[in-house]
Amino acid sequence: MSDLNRAPLQRTATIAVLVENEAGVLARVIGLFSGRGYNIESLTVAPVDDGKRLSRITVVTSGTDMVIEQIKAQLDRLVPVHRVADLTLEGPHLTRELALIKVVGHGEHRMEALRLADAFRARVVDATIESFVFEMTGAAEKIDAFIELMRPLGLAEVSRTGAVGIARGTRSLAT
Repeated sequence: MSDLNRAPLQRTATIAVLVENEAGVLARVIGLFSGRGYNIESLTVAPVDDGKRLSRITVVTSGTDMVIEQIKAQLDRLVPVHRVADLTLEGPHLTRELALIKVVGHGEHRMEALRLADAFRARVVDATIESFVFEMTGAAEKIDAFIELMRPLGLAEVSRTGAVGIARGTRSLAT
């Protein structure tokens, strides 16, 4: 197969967006994605300064390099966006997620769930005679692996925050 017939490579991008913390900003960001048919795999948003004037939106999306460049350019043109950064391209970064995982079971299943939780460094945040709720932070792949191991042990429910990311070292979205 020649290079001309090969489909462009898809990649996942973690994009951080620093915006004014005001009503309607998140709706505009979501509207940009939905209006152009871009998929949002994960979305988080929260104020990041003392005066709550600025919020940081972290979006995980996927597409070809050209599509991701279009997403970043269109985000950068939105008002009131201060800065857009593709953490996956700009250098070393950390991406983490928080999950609450409920497992319902008896006997050996409970013991095995606790053993695996210890191995994955998941914390028990609620326990009853028949259930556990584990709290876990880490890379999405680690959380996915833990969830898959809990399925045969009585996985009942999962709640996840979505990814948050930050550059390593001295680089900062605010500068």
